Amino acid sequence: MRIRSLKRHVISAVDWNGQAILVAGLVFASVVCLRGLQAEETQQEPATATADLPVLQTVDGHFPFDVPDTLDQWESRAEQLRTRVAMATGLHPMLPRPPIQATIHSVVERDGFQVEKVYFESLPGHFVTGLLFRPAGESLSRGLNADGKRPGVLNPHGHGGRMMRNDADRMKSLIASGDEVYMESGSLPKLARCATLARMGCVAFIYDMVGYADSVQLSHAFAHRRHETREEEVVPAGSAPELFFSTSADARLQSILGLQTYNALRAFDFLASLEDVDPNRLAVTGGSGGGTQTILLGALEPRIVASFPNGMVSTSMQGGCACENACLLRIGTGNVELAALMAPKPMGMTAADDWTIEMMSDGYPELKQLYSMMGQPENVLCESLVQFKHNYNYVTRRIMYGWMNEHLGLGLETPIVETDFPAITDEEGAVWDGEHTAPTQRGPEHEKAILSWWDQQNEHLLADCLGQSATAKGFDETIRPALATLFDLSMPEASGVFVKFAESVEHPSGAMVASGVVVDRARRREIPIRKWIAKSAKPAASSATVLWVQATADDSTDEPEWSDAFAERLERSKTVVVIDIAAMPTDAEAGKQRTNPQPRRASAAFTFGYNRPLAATRCGDVLAVISAFQNPPGSVSLVAPAGSAAYSLAAAAIAGPFLEHAEINVNDFRFADLLHQDDEDFIPGIVKYGDVDALAAWRAPYALTIRGFSGKDWSNGKDWATTRAIYQARGASDQVQWP
Repeated sequence: MRIRSLKRHVISAVDWNGQAILVAGLVFASVVCLRGLQAEETQQEPATATADLPVLQTVDGHFPFDVPDTLDQWESRAEQLRTRVAMATGLHPMLPRPPIQATIHSVVERDGFQVEKVYFESLPGHFVTGLLFRPAGESLSRGLNADGKRPGVLNPHGHGGRMMRNDADRMKSLIASGDEVYMESGSLPKLARCATLARMGCVAFIYDMVGYADSVQLSHAFAHRRHETREEEVVPAGSAPELFFSTSADARLQSILGLQTYNALRAFDFLASLEDVDPNRLAVTGGSGGGTQTILLGALEPRIVASFPNGMVSTSMQGGCACENACLLRIGTGNVELAALMAPKPMGMTAADDWTIEMMSDGYPELKQLYSMMGQPENVLCESLVQFKHNYNYVTRRIMYGWMNEHLGLGLETPIVETDFPAITDEEGAVWDGEHTAPTQRGPEHEKAILSWWDQQNEHLLADCLGQSATAKGFDETIRPALATLFDLSMPEASGVFVKFAESVEHPSGAMVASGVVVDRARRREIPIRKWIAKSAKPAASSATVLWVQATADDSTDEPEWSDAFAERLERSKTVVVIDIAAMPTDAEAGKQRTNPQPRRASAAFTFGYNRPLAATRCGDVLAVISAFQNPPGSVSLVAPAGSAAYSLAAAAIAGPFLEHAEINVNDFRFADLLHQDDEDFIPGIVKYGDVDALAAWRAPYALTIRGFSGKDWSNGKDWATTRAIYQARGASDQVQWP
């Protein structure tokens, strides 16, 4: 790339995205200097690499937390993680959260606290139900601030439900083991913690997870015991989503976990809105699946001042239920790092004889290191209770009470001792009754209603981000970080790639061709390439090296790219390097990508919640080759014939000024047309964030030619509308072509 051209591109980038892109431009300029000194073939031996895909990560893998070296690095990482969590839960951008209109009825009284029944719509027609615990009697004087308001503690309950009741035999065993103390109150351990929090002077709200107790519109078996895919879920990704777990729902990141997280946020909104609750003293605590919800709330809700996510902060098993998993959520991260998004605010937990058993040596030291780096080492706690199995038992609750007492400013004498009370009966705990009747819309009909509302909200929220009305501001604030998260890649550094060729041989055409590999050290990927040099070139041949993406295989030849179109390109360009994507193994049937064999877990989240989609891996392969041939910097063009649009468009966008030009044949490809999540091109969320149109717009303001669309016309303002709008917004309409 000519230096004059480079300067123009960097300046124009500054114009449309301010300081952040200025920094990127400076970084690019320094990389240019380094790349100018790099020979095309480096003699340094590469790290061990392979063309094979990495082993699929599963929910039962190892998820260590590598603490960044500096606070600035952590703050940058934390911002990326919050975007990932919001996207994975379908909440980027955040769905509307208008004031809650709740019905509170039927007081149940006990010594030191009272219980009221609550229901409200988190979204039109979908009800959240739960029990509200408040101080009573002698507890009324506790927890009050100068304005007479109390702390509020949200209690996501986890699997088993808020009304999970241990029978007499089970209680005898739990008392004998030291897990519980009281036969009555201990039989309902999730309500026991709410009761004690109320006796401490707090207002505690425990709400139903989807399918539990009075949450009856989607069944427990559907949300938490899903074993097989429904035939009706196999629909084009671009069709209106009607069922959870369907191709179209996953293409928009609409999931049970997302619904449950939105319900949790609305439950938090309800609690915070109560007149007797202090908005500056709001906390969350839950165990097991409720611990997962507590982690996610800590990432998404800045008003939380203290948390106690129990039983799920672990570098081991990450949550075995579909309600704890979503596409994108844990790619390159895990529950310990996600929990760390609370830092430096107070967060406590325990380790038990379950998947948290190693926390004291693997997870907690890293959290302590981060909190220390942030100057608040005392604000994180993990107590070892490995003598107990998976629990939120009396002993764990006692630790939590002390934590909340300290960090919610209750000022009570410690230790805080939980006392007995007559167990809440099923009738006393039921929200629906003769006067307050349960909703009748249920099952698939209710799924359709939820997803239709969700889709309509997204269309409204993304109106200034996609399509004819797209603005640079809307695109940059919402779509750009979303696409960056979906692909999770950057240009490899010059020192991070290695190129090696075998001896050149003469092709029957007279051209010389040499097979070789590019090694991406960081990703430990080995990408097969072939370098072609024309026997003779046209006088006006470009000096830029052309990178040709070969997406289709032909077992009858070693050079499947050879065709009239390729020969003509070689004559015009003199040097063409073929990126042989088709030759790289996928460990799947032709046209498909790998999925995790997860017994009893019929959800794409168990694959794409932990592993990058194949298209993102292939995008990284193309970027590695682009990086390897930056000599001189920017003197590379990308040509992608039909079959590679799913990843070549993204690679062109991420490469930015490292590519002089990109020419992509989309061949009428749309992610919206894909029928199943195991299609080789499927990327969760891509339809929500604009499909191929947004990927093309992502490349702006750099030169792009799009080919292969059937009679579609750029000038009609509808086809490729986002691309058109964003290139215009960048002042670069002349840089995109539809010949």
